[in-house]
Amino acid sequence: MAPVGPTAASFKGRHDEPGRAETLLEEMDEHGIDVSIVVQDSGSTWDNGYVADSAAKWPDRLIAHGLLDPFAPDNAEQARYWMEERGMRGFRFHPMYYDEPSLNRPENWPMWDVLAENNAVVQVHMRPEQAPQLSEVASAWATIPFILDHMSYPDMSDGPVFSSHRPIFELALNPNMYVKISDTARQSGDEFPYPAVQRVIRRLIDEFGAERSMWGTGYPGRKLRVQHGWLPMDEELRFVREGLDWLSDDERESLLGGTAAKVWGLDERTEHPV
Repeated sequence: MAPVGPTAASFKGRHDEPGRAETLLEEMDEHGIDVSIVVQDSGSTWDNGYVADSAAKWPDRLIAHGLLDPFAPDNAEQARYWMEERGMRGFRFHPMYYDEPSLNRPENWPMWDVLAENNAVVQVHMRPEQAPQLSEVASAWATIPFILDHMSYPDMSDGPVFSSHRPIFELALNPNMYVKISDTARQSGDEFPYPAVQRVIRRLIDEFGAERSMWGTGYPGRKLRVQHGWLPMDEELRFVREGLDWLSDDERESLLGGTAAKVWGLDERTEHPV
């Protein structure tokens, strides 16, 4: 069982029910999902052991991403340990949880070198105001794929231009930058097919291209989804398959697996990575 405890000082959330790997696998089987990228939860301490062990137990179904403390003096050694000894494929960072820049600290240069050396994939949970620090890092370590989690929380009232999201659109100039189309219904705040969020999804795909866009979700288990305002898995998939009816077949295939297969080096037959 994954531990529960603090990571970034400003993150206070705690789950009251475990998100078990077995629960996720059941949902994957139910909905035809071949492979999932499983990410250490922000309320589960810096110990990535449960996620790493789960991916090692089901290597054909799960790919492990952990957390690294951007202020830990030994984070380069931690990155090497989790990747080289525990088989993790990448990490997620949360610059939005810190009052000071956390990604582009000079003290983190050795960590980024280790991540590049080990072909890590990096997910970034942030808002537009953190874009400059990510841009600096993504330019300096151009072989690392960087994925923007949850579309970096656009302001839905700012459409159709979304000028406040311009720093995110500009990140698309980095060819190693990807965007995750996720947390859509909750951010949209309206009913299916969620027209508010569709406007910004169109703009993101215009900027990044479908080949650098991917669908994602979170919270295994129906109870956790209800508690945190996420759609059931079938509705998450319905949104991409039916709600985004302006996508071409090729674009939809990119969102539902093609982009992820490229980023993580998966078999081309993989249809629906999470």
